[in-house]
Amino acid sequence: MDTLVVGSRASHLARAQVREFLAPLRERFPDMVFRQRVITEAGDRDRRAALRDVSERGGGSAFSVNQVNALLSGEVDVIVHSLKDLPTTNPPGLILLPPPTRADVHDALCGSTLAGLPHGGRIGTSSSRRISQLLHVRPDLVPVEIRGNVPTRLGKLRTQQLDAVILAAAGIKRLGRGEELSEILPIGLFPPSPGQGALGIQIREDNRLAREILAGSGDPVTDAEVRAERAMLAELHGGCSVPVGAFGKADGDVLALHGQVTSVDGRRQVEASCSGPLSEPEKLGVQVAGLLLDQGAEGILAEVRPTVAAV
Repeated sequence: MDTLVVGSRASHLARAQVREFLAPLRERFPDMVFRQRVITEAGDRDRRAALRDVSERGGGSAFSVNQVNALLSGEVDVIVHSLKDLPTTNPPGLILLPPPTRADVHDALCGSTLAGLPHGGRIGTSSSRRISQLLHVRPDLVPVEIRGNVPTRLGKLRTQQLDAVILAAAGIKRLGRGEELSEILPIGLFPPSPGQGALGIQIREDNRLAREILAGSGDPVTDAEVRAERAMLAELHGGCSVPVGAFGKADGDVLALHGQVTSVDGRRQVEASCSGPLSEPEKLGVQVAGLLLDQGAEGILAEVRPTVAAV
């Protein structure tokens, strides 16, 4: 009986994502053994240091390096990531497969609505993008860096006397805690991280069994949307820790992409939108990145790069 070993991080959300990914595969291949393996990342072990510092020490993404190494060594056959945590370049010998249909792409507030936050309200987040976007809309707010998995960050609403925390809506919903959402933030003001809400399915190029089993498991529309977003990020030479938001949305054979770059203090922000054929997502991503660069995105990102690892 053939076995496929599926790796992921140890968090409750990572395990939920693996279950979501494997559910249709178990139905399609009832005679296949799917074994799950947990891999601890630097960002999971160190929940106090800033993510950029953890990434710099580990030489890559705080949430993907060890999983990628396990895949390259043959310890696992497939890795199920949160796509937004993955670098835009794929290591030699690995393939990033088209993702399944993605979940909610929005960011969300828990604890309060945006309008209901008091002047000088304390908002918990570890994301430079979310901090930048919040300060652009509400410069009076006080960002408080918090680390940990979704349940831990929700718990810090009380333990750190926060007025709200901002998280990805997809993660909260995947954990069955949707009732704790106070407000889904408008995507026009808060475009998400490139690939947010989508699973990143990574395999070895030479693993024929994995390629056969997983063929057709991805959604072509989601694939085009996230490829445009990630191409934009790559053209900006950014990583998952920079204040860049992107949202691709398909309508028939047309793909629209909105991109945004915001300074760390929220004072400067550039935006661009463009549409193109669904069949050419990378071309669209490069086009929108060019429009952002024409408006000064390079200068904004240059202020971030000396202190933020491009992961």
